[in-house]
Amino acid sequence: MSHRSRICAVYFDVGRDDYANAAHFWAGALGRETEFDPDKRYTEMPGELDYGVQSVEPGREGLHIDFETDDVEAEVARLEKLGARKREFVKSWWVMIAPGGQPFCVVPAESKSWPDGAVEWD
Repeated sequence: MSHRSRICAVYFDVGRDDYANAAHFWAGALGRETEFDPDKRYTEMPGELDYGVQSVEPGREGLHIDFETDDVEAEVARLEKLGARKREFVKSWWVMIAPGGQPFCVVPAESKSWPDGAVEWD
């Protein structure tokens, strides 16, 4: 059975001490509107491709992308065949590691623009 997926978001993963400054910087740099709340883990900057700033534990700073899909398990299996590996399951999505060591997430399709730009896989 086929499924669809696409990259839906890019997240800037920053430490708690840098969270406010990073959220304001990236919103300004990208020309995106945002409402910063220091008590939330994510600051979203929606658009055709969503951007966000995420507060993370020390040592996990960086950048990651999210793949959204109408079948999380099928997409995870497809990416594992390409060389990715599972790191951890969180709520309804998988955090995975690409062969080069980069983390990324496979999340259920929920964005407002789904399925625009999604690729269909067999």
